[in-house]
Amino acid sequence: MTAAAPIPHAAGPAAAGPATPRPYVLLSCAMSIDGYIDDASDQRLMLSNEADLDRVDAVRAGCDAILVGAATVRADDPRLVVRSPQRRRERADRGLPPSPTKVTVTGSGDLDPAARFFTVGDAERVVYCATSVLAQTRHRLDGLATVADGGDPVDPCRVLADLAARGVRRLMVEGGAAVHALFLGAGLADELHLVVAPFFVGDRRAPRFPGDGRFPWHPGHRAGLAEVRQIGDVVLLRYALSGRCPDV
Repeated sequence: MTAAAPIPHAAGPAAAGPATPRPYVLLSCAMSIDGYIDDASDQRLMLSNEADLDRVDAVRAGCDAILVGAATVRADDPRLVVRSPQRRRERADRGLPPSPTKVTVTGSGDLDPAARFFTVGDAERVVYCATSVLAQTRHRLDGLATVADGGDPVDPCRVLADLAARGVRRLMVEGGAAVHALFLGAGLADELHLVVAPFFVGDRRAPRFPGDGRFPWHPGHRAGLAEVRQIGDVVLLRYALSGRCPDV
């Protein structure tokens, strides 16, 4: 197994401008041996373990923003905060909020204002929605989040450009499958953290990683394997997907 590479710390706010590069995009996903990220039941499937969840918490603490799709907000009701008090203090010592900015994307604007995405923690919240539902989404989430026009359909390039203008330099994308496919298909991913749990799901009704799509990485253009690490009973595969990854 290779040794773990250090995780860069989040940078402070940057001045917006035409030369501002898009954020570094790190995708994070856990799946079963047969590639499923959930099962078909109403209960959330736990694919990780406590040690790996602590690793994810450390990665979150090193980012400026965390992005999930609206379907994940509805299905999992995630908090998207840094859990470790020590990591929260370390961020505060660097002049950063205790947790990164929360970001979601939605084509329909169907988001519950009572979701923990909006009610837990004091991080900034940004919602990118389709142009056609911009007005109604702003009305629904008034006072809870900044609602921005993401295009119609929502364009990941536009989302990243706006996040860069807001000072986001390092973005963690935590899913679900459709959002991962959106960034991968657009060639906008720099690094992938893929955790494999030691069991099978075997149900075609369940979602898989990353969903259907055409991706820049194929048999003629392989992703670079930067690290393999055993974490208890799961395995982390870390892939370099662009030249921006320091482990290329």
